[in-house]
Amino acid sequence: MRYAPYIEKEKTTIGICAPSGSIIDKIKLKRLDNAIKKLNNYGFNVIETESVRKNTLDKKYNIIKAKELESLYTNKDIQYIICATGGDFLLEILNHINFDVINNNIKWLQGYSDPTGLLYTITTNYDIATIYGYNACTFGMNNWHPSLTRNLEILEGKTKEQESLDYYENEHYKYLTGYEEFHKDLPVQWKILNHNEITIQGRIIGGCLDVILNLVGTKFDNTLNFIEKYKNDGIIWYFDICELSSEDLIRAFWQLKNCDYFKYCHGIIFGRSMTETSYYGITFKEAIERSLIDLNIPIIYDADIGHKHPQLTIINGSLATIKVKDGKGYLKQDFKY
Repeated sequence: MRYAPYIEKEKTTIGICAPSGSIIDKIKLKRLDNAIKKLNNYGFNVIETESVRKNTLDKKYNIIKAKELESLYTNKDIQYIICATGGDFLLEILNHINFDVINNNIKWLQGYSDPTGLLYTITTNYDIATIYGYNACTFGMNNWHPSLTRNLEILEGKTKEQESLDYYENEHYKYLTGYEEFHKDLPVQWKILNHNEITIQGRIIGGCLDVILNLVGTKFDNTLNFIEKYKNDGIIWYFDICELSSEDLIRAFWQLKNCDYFKYCHGIIFGRSMTETSYYGITFKEAIERSLIDLNIPIIYDADIGHKHPQLTIINGSLATIKVKDGKGYLKQDFKY
């Protein structure tokens, strides 16, 4: 596994790009502007690619966005790349990316949700650690949540450890000013299927399951080679669920199990499901229990991962230690080769 160097204040330039969605809404543009201002005040220089503020839904932008991403990798002044926001069609740019450029210019790349298509592909194909964490716009809240600061501290080499958070935002709130902070809707409670407490260790890999499923069986899918390479460490899978119903989950895990994705798996950790829906009245817990209990491994759910903020910063490819006890979670990530 290969890791980019730690970032440093006053010496790091961040490149913001739009490999997934772009930002054209006036309120969200205010949030982006504030994110850049606050990152600058933290001590970084920030630049952005042209597509970040353009309506890039048309397929003609796929090549442009791919080349813009490559330009950030070849720019020697940039050490850290953050996706502007999520979206739906990042996978379409994969065919246009020259991955040799990324392979030969290792840098931190961060995003979550749809950017999974890029992060997961890079880590599993090229053994380059990537970051499943906040998109750039989230840094535009007026007062940063501690998890945002911790995100940067991990990349600065100041800490390897994160603990579960206190409250999470259960509802979807529309921005009114663009500077909104997270709402404290419900207390955080990490849960485990059929265990009271657990400790697991292994190479951590995953992302938004909705996107990973689309990669299965394509030329970008190198999962089996990846888990074979790191079998002695064991694998920890993490999944962020966005729009999948309970029925979708049951079918998805049947598919992944029969593709041998869970070979050498030491445990699976789920974030809070974004839209828990079911035609048959099957709960999220029932869906994962029905699908995965026969693996006889620890299954953690309702963790601080993904769409229901705040979230932890996960370094794809790192050697992770996860502990859960009495509803509290702990994550340590070592940059082991």
